[in-house]
Amino acid sequence: MQRLRNRLRRHGGRLHPVGLATALVFFTWSMSPSLLPRAWYLQGLATGISVALGYGLGCTAAWLVRSCGVTATWSARTRRIGWWVLGLAALVLVPVFLVLGARWQNYIRDLVAVEPTNGANVLLVFLIAAAVWFVLLEAARGIRAGTRRLSAFARRFVPRPAANVAGLVVAVTLGVLIVNGALYNGLIAFANWSFSGADNDTAAGVVEPTAPERSGSPASAQAWDTLGQEGRTFVGRGPDAAQIEAVTGRPALEPIRAYAGRESADSVPAVADLVVAELDRTKAWERKVLAVNTTTGRGWVNPSVASSLEYLEGGDTAIASMQYSFLPSPLAFIADRETPQVAGRALFNAVFARWIDLPVESRPKLVVFGESLGSYGGQNAFAGYQDMATRVDGALWSGTPNFTPQWREVTADRDAGSTEIRPVVDGGRSVRFAADPADLDLDAEWGPRRIVYWQHASDPIVWWSPSLLFNEPDWLTEPRGRDVDPNMGWLPLVTFWQVTLDMVFSADVPAGHGHSYGPEAADMWARILPDPGRSQADTDRVQAALTGE
Repeated sequence: MQRLRNRLRRHGGRLHPVGLATALVFFTWSMSPSLLPRAWYLQGLATGISVALGYGLGCTAAWLVRSCGVTATWSARTRRIGWWVLGLAALVLVPVFLVLGARWQNYIRDLVAVEPTNGANVLLVFLIAAAVWFVLLEAARGIRAGTRRLSAFARRFVPRPAANVAGLVVAVTLGVLIVNGALYNGLIAFANWSFSGADNDTAAGVVEPTAPERSGSPASAQAWDTLGQEGRTFVGRGPDAAQIEAVTGRPALEPIRAYAGRESADSVPAVADLVVAELDRTKAWERKVLAVNTTTGRGWVNPSVASSLEYLEGGDTAIASMQYSFLPSPLAFIADRETPQVAGRALFNAVFARWIDLPVESRPKLVVFGESLGSYGGQNAFAGYQDMATRVDGALWSGTPNFTPQWREVTADRDAGSTEIRPVVDGGRSVRFAADPADLDLDAEWGPRRIVYWQHASDPIVWWSPSLLFNEPDWLTEPRGRDVDPNMGWLPLVTFWQVTLDMVFSADVPAGHGHSYGPEAADMWARILPDPGRSQADTDRVQAALTGE
């Protein structure tokens, strides 16, 4: 035990006071409110990372000062007083901000209608934060030691300055090659292989459809077991004609759902061709509305968005979609942003090529929709929002990731005075943004081709960006959204990690908040595809039916 105490004392003696002071500042910052409430272990992780960043910055600043020839000489008494002041500051600030952080978290939970947490969890937050900081600190020291060994080896052959630079370059190069090279590619290949096995499962309650209007049915060329888990859920669920009639009180058609799985063909464009073949088989070109959907990750389609369109249009619809990956959406979000774009472009172009040759007076209205990675990939079929408004009759993009080029373009082109969380573009003539359906009701005239970006102010998928590290975004300089803590502000480095961890459970909040887009889709579609014969009461019945699903 004495040996352990001596070891800890030696380790503590190696800690830099400037680094610790900066780490304490970052600790207080890390407890500040963010977009969504976090579980105690995620708060601990965010705080630990923030403390490690603060410590590193403090040590780096002290090193730069020493490198400039500035050396402070403090007496033993002064150093002792400094350590006492730092210790007392920590004893006061750490518990105070742990308690404040818990209160801020519960306030955010109230905003998004989530149950409050136990205040005693702050102790667990502190313990996890300390453990994360220690691990990151030791990892950084290990890297530094390795770099010094490389430099020492290089000094045998070249002068000392060149050796130091060479050691640093080699260490960074090796790190990049490990992360982005063979190891990265191997991990992605392994992930695809492993998740492809899990894709053979079928969700509880989902059975093979019998209606010929569904892919995977006995009449379909796409076998049930090739559609993937999410594809089977898509074609195995959703309203049929009888259910639509029961909700709307009007005669309805059996909705068409055309789908193909990734293992059905050797390439993504070939899978898209199979979907078009399903549209041919089901005579989808004769329907009133034809929707092209780009899925997320393993092929998920938002059921509320798909079903609400079918209800509102009396089943006179066809939805074309496909699976393009075996990776779950969170992993694809990080590791594979190319395939969603390939899929979105391939599927829309394949459908559009057939649709554009149909007689203008008889072809269906063409709409597109997608959520998250599906929104990102689906928009890749268009050069920009003007091109989109020219080629489709309507679009509903939900929870669009911040890195989507088309979204960034239209947001940057917003009219003066409009906000980043709810931009107004060209007076709302063709493109409109909304957190809820009422946001779409602007004073300006809305043209016949209507594009909607559905995004919640509290959705971290929409607002996450690497630029948060060092740049304050417009959405944090403007008035906050209705479900965002007005006290949330931007802090260098810290806000980036807070929003990053907000993404982990961003869909596990009630619909209308975070990355959860639900029954309000009915009101969105009702405005995108207006019908003089449809009343608000009709739309409300559809939304009620979706809520009860």
